[in-house]
Amino acid sequence: MKKPSKKSGPAGKRNTGSGGELERGGSRSRQRKYVLRLYVSGSTEKSTQAVENVKRVCEEHLKNHYDLKVIDIYQQPELARGEQIVAVPTLIKRLPLPQRRLIGNMSDQEKLLLGLDLRKQEPWPRGPKEVG
Repeated sequence: MKKPSKKSGPAGKRNTGSGGELERGGSRSRQRKYVLRLYVSGSTEKSTQAVENVKRVCEEHLKNHYDLKVIDIYQQPELARGEQIVAVPTLIKRLPLPQRRLIGNMSDQEKLLLGLDLRKQEPWPRGPKEVG
């Protein structure tokens, strides 16, 4: 019997999962690269807070697995128009899918983690815990 070929693509290329995720051979987990764009308006207090909050969450939860670009809509208005930014600060999570948009200074860490799919949303409403 002929053994199936171990090649899965052209030579020299890595296997990638959906959204550009790298698959590790023999590993159950996949390393996901987060692609984030944070649109701000100059150096306002809200913009500064948003940058600090997003960077802190990325370093705590996505260390070495994220690409964050901060875009000032005053310096690059064409990028804001292209993304249809109507309020700032706005954080866009491009990858991994699904794409999400978060608006505000990103001070609510739980909402930020939910928006980045780093936390699971609990069922609503929360009932009393069962004892027994």
